[in-house]
Amino acid sequence: MHVVFIEPRFPSNQRHFVRALKEVGATVTAIGEGSKDSLPGDMRGWLTHYEQVNSVVNEEAVLKAARFIHARKRIDRLEASVEAHIMPTAHVREALGIAGTSSKSAWLCRDKPSMKELLRKGGIACAQSTAAGSVEEIIAFAKEVGFPLIIKPRDGAGASGTSRVTNFAELQQAARELGVDKGRSVAVEEFIEGHEGFYDTISIGGHVVHDFVTHYYPNVLEAMRTRWISPQFVTTNRIDSAPAYRELKVMGAKVISLLELGTTATHMEWFAGPKGLKFSEIGCRPPGVRAWDLYNVGNDLDLYREWAMAVVHRRPGARPSRRFSAGLIALRPECDGEITGYDGLGRIEQAFGQWIIDAHLPPAGTRTQPVSAGFMANAWIRIKHPDYDEVRRMLDAVGQTVKVRAREC
Repeated sequence: MHVVFIEPRFPSNQRHFVRALKEVGATVTAIGEGSKDSLPGDMRGWLTHYEQVNSVVNEEAVLKAARFIHARKRIDRLEASVEAHIMPTAHVREALGIAGTSSKSAWLCRDKPSMKELLRKGGIACAQSTAAGSVEEIIAFAKEVGFPLIIKPRDGAGASGTSRVTNFAELQQAARELGVDKGRSVAVEEFIEGHEGFYDTISIGGHVVHDFVTHYYPNVLEAMRTRWISPQFVTTNRIDSAPAYRELKVMGAKVISLLELGTTATHMEWFAGPKGLKFSEIGCRPPGVRAWDLYNVGNDLDLYREWAMAVVHRRPGARPSRRFSAGLIALRPECDGEITGYDGLGRIEQAFGQWIIDAHLPPAGTRTQPVSAGFMANAWIRIKHPDYDEVRRMLDAVGQTVKVRAREC
């Protein structure tokens, strides 16, 4: 099978998709933005051919490169794994008659109001939501549904550009910040109280063959707005044994079916609270924040290889062991500026050393990144343990003990 992969160089884990495709026997070509000389040596060995374009979100440029490749060796699959690349790749795929996620499915996974409208009709419990192109439309929705509300870009990922509003003044400010007064359409949703997590899958022909559940502590919107919090996300190894996850698995499978997602990785966000289990959103791609790293450690698995097995051979190659739960804690600098050092690392290494997977600790002198830049923007530590509750306890201890010192500059 000849597989063309979009942008193999960035982010850094992209190389593993190429490596895995080669390992399972595919002929691998790539289209990317850097020169061939910029490719690492091992990647050049994995690739049969490489085409450079000015931008992998420039559909015309990617289509031209894909036509050139297709004319010399028929492309069986054209794959992308980064959110911004999914829709352009779907359009190119359809232009060349290549199997894979359709542009309709890709669009529904991007456009939050349309996604939820379709899923609600299919019986999926979602927050009340609408698309709004004016402040007046948002106000009308607020009067119908009540506060608090969530306002965010229609195609936003994660908490990017998302605001929680509790009154009309905050509503108008959030609308202005998102450009509603300049004609931009946004997604407006009922705020759902409850715990937040994500459900990730690899599906073959629309059927889930691998799945994983991860919990946020606290919910993402709070984590991305509050400096003093050291937020965590923890993947559980109880997914097959705890009855509470059965409803989530059923919902995930139904969402994948309704959106007509075939052979692909998916990343679905959900809430569970007083109103029960609620769907939030889904992407037809792997999760970010290197969540697959945790799944691999926890399950004695190579998910990149499993993804490649799905794409190339339409079958899984291994079963997850569910041996460990694993989690990440983000460590925020005390202020924006320049990192000067760390307190408490020695105590954590002494207490939990055997369970620490890895850590990222930028050296003194490194410029800090803003809190809103995400879980892996500054320092972080990842931990595993056979017991989920023990992972939580250790991560809490890390957050209470390790301090990232910084100075404003």
